Amino acid sequence: MSKATQYVARHPGSDGRIDYPQDEHAIWQELYARQEHNLPGRACDEYMQGLKALDLPKDRIPQLGELDAVLQDTTGWKTAAVPALISFGRFFELLANKEFPVATFIRSREEFDYLQEPDIFHEIFGHCPLLTNPAFAHFSHIYGQLGLDASKEDRVFLARLYWFTVEFGLLRTQTDGLRIYGGGILSSPGETLYAFSDTPERRPFELLDVLRTPYRIDIMQPIYYEIEHIDFLDEIARMDIMKAITQAKRLGLFTPKFQPKAS
Repeated sequence: MSKATQYVARHPGSDGRIDYPQDEHAIWQELYARQEHNLPGRACDEYMQGLKALDLPKDRIPQLGELDAVLQDTTGWKTAAVPALISFGRFFELLANKEFPVATFIRSREEFDYLQEPDIFHEIFGHCPLLTNPAFAHFSHIYGQLGLDASKEDRVFLARLYWFTVEFGLLRTQTDGLRIYGGGILSSPGETLYAFSDTPERRPFELLDVLRTPYRIDIMQPIYYEIEHIDFLDEIARMDIMKAITQAKRLGLFTPKFQPKAS
């Protein structure tokens, strides 16, 4: 979360609103239109219900206060405007306080299909609809509390848990089959389709396995982990996650399913 970035977050004016240029509103509009077409039948019901509740504008980047009114009313959360990248410590602090960090910039057209770092479309469109869901919101809160007290080494393992749930998690439902709940997929036109293809491997969620699975942020994921329903996140929150991290450190990581990143 602390690597260099090409993006610069925009800051609110004296009225508390951020004035985005029209070309950035146009990128939001195009991204929204593509995902509005891609997600029905692929996104989980809880996400689609949250998207409806937020009633996001389709033709412009929303102001954070518009979301906060709904999030506060449903689960007690709110958003927090942040720079393009923040430290792990700040990230965990915000989640522990029920504040979801939103970087106030939007991707360039060169990174339209897949972005390595979270932009405002990823954060708002990808994650905020599920923050209206009690199980998702509770898991995010517990995760933040764990991260605040964790060591630097343990936070690396916690990052894998977040990656394979909140960011790139899938549901394997009994009634509807495969569905997406991870915001990294929901906000990516490319990965939404890829996740349903025959290319990636999909495994049942096992906490210890998740903690031992390496990942790269700059590629489509070779492995996804599935849970049966969104309320299973409550069960994960009740697990002894830090004890599992101790076991994962002792056992070591699995062999990566991807090639090393070129230096």
